[in-house]
Amino acid sequence: MSDDGHQHTGHERVPSRQRRRFPGISSRAYEHPADRSALVALRKLSGFDTVFKALSGLLPERSLRLLFLSDSVRVSERQFSHLHDMLLDACYILDLEKVPPMYVTQDPQPNAMCIGLDEPIIVVSTGLVELLDEEEMRAVVGHEVGHALSGHSVYRTILLFLTSLALKVAWIPLGNLAIMALVAALREWFRKSELSADRAGLLVGQDVRASMRGLMKIAGGNHLHEMNVDAFLEQAEEYDSGGDLRDSVLKILNVLPRSHPFTTVRAAELKKWAESRDYQRIMDGHYPRRSEDKDTSVGDSFRESAASYASDVKTSKDPLMKLVTDLAGGAGDLGGRVRRGFDGFKNPPPAKGDAAPGADED
Repeated sequence: MSDDGHQHTGHERVPSRQRRRFPGISSRAYEHPADRSALVALRKLSGFDTVFKALSGLLPERSLRLLFLSDSVRVSERQFSHLHDMLLDACYILDLEKVPPMYVTQDPQPNAMCIGLDEPIIVVSTGLVELLDEEEMRAVVGHEVGHALSGHSVYRTILLFLTSLALKVAWIPLGNLAIMALVAALREWFRKSELSADRAGLLVGQDVRASMRGLMKIAGGNHLHEMNVDAFLEQAEEYDSGGDLRDSVLKILNVLPRSHPFTTVRAAELKKWAESRDYQRIMDGHYPRRSEDKDTSVGDSFRESAASYASDVKTSKDPLMKLVTDLAGGAGDLGGRVRRGFDGFKNPPPAKGDAAPGADED
């Protein structure tokens, strides 16, 4: 039953619990500014579609489709019918006209992805299906439908291809370096696209606690009675603000090879967005429409992206980000602060039980 009180058929079915629908919603409504600016620029690029259609012959998309068709279970009214209903619900709520094919693949690792150049396909692992309850899984399906609506599947497929290519050309001088530089840039974009899709999952599920629980389970497994959402969010706060400049550098190094942000960071970002005016405006029915996408300004999108990064730096409690803010503000004694921040690399703290330097021993 939809929020207008009418029963729908086909892919227009919605869950029994009343949820708001967003007719004609543009993906710009939920996209992270850095994700949105990259997508707007690519969509405006002349000949972009032609180039990627030409690339489709080189990319292993056909192979992937055949692989999932032959060695996974396709979601339908007869197979994983509860996931099929969730998929139809998500497409109805986000007004995605063509329902993408969805597969369940045997893999104990909880995972999901949306890939494909011509048409997106959604793949979820058995580990994820077995881990999450209905409301948590609904947010995940909404997450993947959000990827499909944004067109992320195209770039995700390219990222998979380039990662594979980097391994094949590793022996060529400078060849791997050039490919990996592109992979690193794509991964930075993709991490932001994951934050966008988390927001889409919330718009579909409309239950922020369920979205949080799902992220927490992905991090800690199916032991919900042993975990607490508020404590999980406190970890994100500690991760953001704890440590010194050494830890700031290690955070950057840890995240570089990843396609997804860390789960605590995703949870904190989603909570912040759920409490924002932007989210409330969407829930009230005020959001950009797809019919307006062609009029979107690339310059405005880049300015929003730059403003978002600047705001993140300004509000971050990370020691390195604080240093960057102080540099911009002309704070004094920055040299001394940098030296103190990195002293631990040369003089690590004494192990527990060791005497401090200069201390008398008995």
